Amino acid sequence: MSQESLPSDAGPRAGDARAGAASAEGARAEDALPEYAERVLEVAELIPPGRVMTYGDVAEWLGEGGPRQVGRVMALYGGAVPWWRVVRADGVLLPGHELRALAHYRAEGTPLREGSRAAEGHVPRLDVRRARWDGGGHTEGHT
Repeated sequence: MSQESLPSDAGPRAGDARAGAASAEGARAEDALPEYAERVLEVAELIPPGRVMTYGDVAEWLGEGGPRQVGRVMALYGGAVPWWRVVRADGVLLPGHELRALAHYRAEGTPLREGSRAAEGHVPRLDVRRARWDGGGHTEGHT
């Protein structure tokens, strides 16, 4: 995922069907958000503050797709949801978005691990083992 591909957390992008055309009366079919993307974004919205799910966790929750498909959805449409809560399994912060994500993690109390001296900029990593959310209590939409 490149830096340009991840939507900003300033809100939906101008072409974001989730915020725009999907809710507009008479929206054209080509503007509609793909069903899989809608489902991925719904899962991202369920993740509580301070918790995370990996791309693979989301795919497993949905029973469809895989980590790359979830990552693609988040890159294209994730600006409308808490994108920083859907993460890499190794805990490395999303390249190019480390500082923005880190601000969210600190504000939400998400468990972090201090970055090693070898890590670029000594940026912390997520403590995925402690921060991981299994969807506890939310079974609607889970297949």
